[in-house]
Amino acid sequence: MNMPVLAETLVADNGSLIGVLTLSAEKTLNALSLPMVDLLAAQLAAWAYDEHIAMVLLQGAGEKAFCAGGDLHNLYSTMMGHRASRQAGDVLGNGYANEFFAREYTLDYRIHTYPKPILCWGHGIVMGGGIGLMAGASHRVATEKTRLAMPETGIGLFPDVGGSWFLSRMPGGIGRFLALTGASINAADARYAGLADRVLAHADQPQVLAALLRQPWSADCAANHVLLGAVLRAAEEGSAAACAPGPLRQHRDLIDKLCGQESLEAVLAAFAAVQTDDPWLAKALAAVQRAAPGSLALTWRLLERAPRLSLADVFRMEYGAALHCCAQGDFMEGVRALLIDKDQRPRWRPADSTAHFLDNPWRPREHPLAGLDN
Repeated sequence: MNMPVLAETLVADNGSLIGVLTLSAEKTLNALSLPMVDLLAAQLAAWAYDEHIAMVLLQGAGEKAFCAGGDLHNLYSTMMGHRASRQAGDVLGNGYANEFFAREYTLDYRIHTYPKPILCWGHGIVMGGGIGLMAGASHRVATEKTRLAMPETGIGLFPDVGGSWFLSRMPGGIGRFLALTGASINAADARYAGLADRVLAHADQPQVLAALLRQPWSADCAANHVLLGAVLRAAEEGSAAACAPGPLRQHRDLIDKLCGQESLEAVLAAFAAVQTDDPWLAKALAAVQRAAPGSLALTWRLLERAPRLSLADVFRMEYGAALHCCAQGDFMEGVRALLIDKDQRPRWRPADSTAHFLDNPWRPREHPLAGLDN
């Protein structure tokens, strides 16, 4: 049986170990399943307290994707079963969705707060759940083939896995634009938006690994962070990877103007009024017209709340919203239309259908993610 996550260790020259975690589900573009979440979480937990492990490398198998998102087919099946049981109003009734999001969000939070350096090599497609893994890593590399996107509003969800946290903290209107449009960005724009720290050619990875194995690693996590950062800085300075400004940066002034409106309705009206022959911008703005109105409204509210919350509270907020989307929202319909039947004709609910999706169905100490920041 092929393991969907491969774990191995590389021995550095001084005897320290580099832990390597490889997402190994190439046929599904390394989409994140619940077994993969559990394997990643267990190995990271073990390595966190292993004095021999100096750092962790997180990567995807193959040339196409680091991780193209979450395993939506299993979620779809459980949403179908939950609604068929006439318990659609029961936010907590879908056991699989409860477990999947709780364990995925816990993993992502642990990556954000991991004591040892984590290098995420974000080569190829990095979408949704893939960005959830990459965003929290202490050191993030994008390559010439990196394409990042959070297109969840197009399937009736919202940019989750901590998206409310990092998108709301991007400069100007960049975060709102990426959240609402689901626009795909390249390595240069990933660095510009703060989703990547270095841009390297994928062919540079063997040289980077060789340099890492030569480092004088120690039990000092802070010193190891510095060592990893220095290796990546030197690699980028000597890399042939092109890093010309991407379209996000090129359109920054317009994006700030469009997304600087006081309400979602005003932003959407501003989007609709844009006339452009730029393919990237036109595609991004057209995607908003096809997105679920309720998801756009929910995304807006999440981005408004997130700046006032801690990282753990953002994950708790997103967890409740995700379960609402599974139980009552457009998520099931979006997955059906785009991934199951593929008729590309979702029947969306009105924009106000998600007005109560930030309601918390738990008391504070009963929340499944109550212990995140302990």
